[in-house]
Amino acid sequence: MNRPIVAIVGRPNVGKSTLFNALAGERISIVKDYPGVTRDRIYADVTWLNTQFTMIDTGGIEPDSKDLMLSHMREQAQIAIDTADVIVFLVDVRQGLVDADSKVADLLRRSGKPIVLAVNKVDNFEKLMPDVYEFYNLGIGEPFPISASGKLGFGDLLDEVVKHFKSGNTEESVDERPKIAIVGKPNVGKSSIVNKLVGENRVIVSNIAGTTRDAIDTPIRRNKKEYVLIDTAGLRRKSKIKEELERFSIIRTVTAVERADVVVLVIDATEGVTEQDAKIAGIAHERGKGIVIAVNKWDLVEKNNKTVKEFTSDIREVLSFMPYAEILFISAETGQRMHKLFEIIEVVIENQNLRISTGVLNEIMMEAVALQQPPSDKGKRLKLYYITQVSVKPPTFVIFVNNKELMHFSYTRYIENKIREAFGFAGTSLKFIIRERKENA
Repeated sequence: MNRPIVAIVGRPNVGKSTLFNALAGERISIVKDYPGVTRDRIYADVTWLNTQFTMIDTGGIEPDSKDLMLSHMREQAQIAIDTADVIVFLVDVRQGLVDADSKVADLLRRSGKPIVLAVNKVDNFEKLMPDVYEFYNLGIGEPFPISASGKLGFGDLLDEVVKHFKSGNTEESVDERPKIAIVGKPNVGKSSIVNKLVGENRVIVSNIAGTTRDAIDTPIRRNKKEYVLIDTAGLRRKSKIKEELERFSIIRTVTAVERADVVVLVIDATEGVTEQDAKIAGIAHERGKGIVIAVNKWDLVEKNNKTVKEFTSDIREVLSFMPYAEILFISAETGQRMHKLFEIIEVVIENQNLRISTGVLNEIMMEAVALQQPPSDKGKRLKLYYITQVSVKPPTFVIFVNNKELMHFSYTRYIENKIREAFGFAGTSLKFIIRERKENA
């Protein structure tokens, strides 16, 4: 099930980041163990009453003049409208209702998206309620008083946000066709790849019902199977500010990746693998998606018999957190190896859905433990009791142990490698959940 996306919109200094950080809590650091991957706090996963969603902070740059500020606000509102399932519109009770709020409210209202109005900096509910009521004048429904810094009023606000999810998701959850997102930096050739894959069908680009996102979904048939291509390529955001553009492209990528089963990360062969590629890859890795790295424009690279090997090792180094990713060297321009792209995507989809029987898993685990003793600390040794697979997309395993603290990341990685040796799982991450069970249980 894809997580719904909630975007926070509001003028500078109304407390967007404070609210974002307070709601995201400790889950904020994105892909913390991987060098070269962004720590920009742009998105985070939030759980409220067993409902998970992805929250996006559209904030960021603070323009100086009044005109600039309005156009910046419009830009922000547009990002939210394009990508979000629900929009949280944040205003400031101390500044009261200002002109810019009304203009943004008009834009948001016209989008037809659910909007939840949050009035921030309400530190004393009794005293400030009359000021909160003023925001009814925006005409977008009930204002919810909160204090982002004091963490007050979050319950009512989140209840309201979550209420809007149910209706929107029914349409998409029925669609069983594998979804493939083509992502990457601007100008790496995403559009050419999409056009090549779609062939002459490009004309039937229709916005499928239920996908009110900005990415264009194109159904395609390959070997009697149907797929949906999520294309983030055709969107150019005109912005003079580099950070703004980058923020927008990351938000858009998060949205596309969230909905995809397999992510094809396109890298420009003439530029090599970059830190921005690592950011995008980190998003897909963190979401547990199937991953294919397509090195495009391979026809433009001068080659000798070491070129592929050197390029591959560069990719493996920069994207060291995803050694499982499949790599393919292609040229959308000449069509070189484009036919192989679908073969690999098909393999990755199978691996994402692969289930291993509990008996076989436990044999692999016991053998691994016999080959390399589990770590110990202060005379206490880790014991692994039992392993079982609990879900797919990505394949997720629970390991029961005597002491969670002793199960170091490196030993989990060791077990993962043993499972991969037996079953491959090419192109998909594996997720491990460690549970404690008392000795006599």
